[in-house]
Amino acid sequence: MSRFYIGTSGWNYQEWQDSFYTGIGRKDRLRFYAERLPAVEINGTFYRLQTPDTFKKWADETPATFRFAIKANRYLTHHKKLVDPAASVLIEKSHAEALKEKLAVVLWQLPGLVKKDRVKLQQFIAALLQWQSVRHTVEFRHRSWFDDETAHYLAEAGIAVCLSDAEAWPMWDRVTTDLVYIRLHGHTQTYVSSYSTPELMQWVERIEQWLRQGKQVHVYFDNTAKGAAPHNALELQKLLRNRM
Repeated sequence: MSRFYIGTSGWNYQEWQDSFYTGIGRKDRLRFYAERLPAVEINGTFYRLQTPDTFKKWADETPATFRFAIKANRYLTHHKKLVDPAASVLIEKSHAEALKEKLAVVLWQLPGLVKKDRVKLQQFIAALLQWQSVRHTVEFRHRSWFDDETAHYLAEAGIAVCLSDAEAWPMWDRVTTDLVYIRLHGHTQTYVSSYSTPELMQWVERIEQWLRQGKQVHVYFDNTAKGAAPHNALELQKLLRNRM
């Protein structure tokens, strides 16, 4: 179904207290956020595997139409470098399934130093096919992955390339399936710089084209360090809605 989801990479930032969460207590941040944006990418799952009870609590605090993307734990991608992926994928699945229908996408981020390995990629894709109740996207940060062969394997499995805009690493601008997943980390200064209205309008035009093609689009702002992310997300959402 053609639809877009706009959000930020994480929501529980003390740095946002004065500019976004003014007057809102820590325990009420997710409810406040979910009243304004339709989705969030959970960043903390990358550093620590969350319990099913925590996932259920988050699901219970959000509206029925709200959606979560989760950033998969770094154990498989960064520590094991994709070696023997099957068990790790099933562990991730056993925890995150507590989000039920609110879990939309799982993001797998590969380290910038990990170069293309066709065999590992095929094994990883096979492991992801154990978990077909959600969509998957991969954020590649080394240019060696940016080729037709990698795109072919992903397309066959219905796995999306993450379009990852940052100053610190290259973006693979490739769409491989009916899911388009975008992470906006800060174009001029990674994790920090805000996106101007003209820069956001460039994304609006692309998103409109993908929506016309019947694709589902997720956009998450990871320029969280100085509080730009929620304001960029709200502006992008407004710009898109004004064009509908």
